[in-house]
Amino acid sequence: MPMIAPPLGKTLPPELQQLLSRMTDIGSLPQITARIVDLVEDHEATAHDMHAVIQRDPALAARILRVVNSAFYGLPSQVGSLDRAILLLGLSAIKNIALGASLARMFSVQALSDQFTARDLWRHSISVAVAAHELAVTTKCVRPDEAFVAGLVHDIGLLAIQQLLPKQLRTVVEQASAAPVVFCVLEQAVVGADHQAFGNALAVKWRFPPNLRHTIAYHHEPLNLQPEFRRLAAVIYVADTLCGTRRLGFWLTTKMQEVTDSLLALVQITREQLDALGNELDQRIADAERVFG
Repeated sequence: MPMIAPPLGKTLPPELQQLLSRMTDIGSLPQITARIVDLVEDHEATAHDMHAVIQRDPALAARILRVVNSAFYGLPSQVGSLDRAILLLGLSAIKNIALGASLARMFSVQALSDQFTARDLWRHSISVAVAAHELAVTTKCVRPDEAFVAGLVHDIGLLAIQQLLPKQLRTVVEQASAAPVVFCVLEQAVVGADHQAFGNALAVKWRFPPNLRHTIAYHHEPLNLQPEFRRLAAVIYVADTLCGTRRLGFWLTTKMQEVTDSLLALVQITREQLDALGNELDQRIADAERVFG
């Protein structure tokens, strides 16, 4: 299998890379999630291949059907089988739904402080996923199912730092709460790398698809990416900023962010459309939280 190169400038220092290799709770993907990642990358995978993987995990299969039958897709009738879901939505969408449903299980970290709890991080992640999905539906600039997964895992690096360096992360959170500072700059100073770099290291290890990997690595700086990867990262940046402004879950990573005209143009949305989308988020987020648990 060929080696996956990390995005330029997003490699962890050797001592942090070594620390990451000793992770336990989220250091390795569950076997079924790893297989789904392989299928997402495999352009020759069939509906039968996906069905064969998912049926080994009845709880995951049930969660996928809940997603398919949720308000996200607005299908005219209830879907009772994975085969029919694949027929209606297409294999690519089902791959990403399965990946998102499987990865959602990873958000079970313990509370770090009053400003950083598992519930807050989960609420922020699911909120960004929903906002990114709605942005993609509105603008058609990226695939909605791909945007949802990217939103769900964009801050996966925070889970790594929380497990490996909790005292340092607590310091970052406390300082970011008290002053107008850029969260990633604080992480660089206190931890030695920001959560984008940690997230990228995990995404490389887990062999995530390139678009998803680059989005995790650059979701706070999408314009630094190559053009072919820029748009999905920009969607996540806009969704992240929108949810941070509305204080949906853990918002400190977006405290100093703003959505510029150039980013709006890249995502192909106006400020008026973005404001309207933000006003409709609460119910859609509540629906998603019920679906994903």
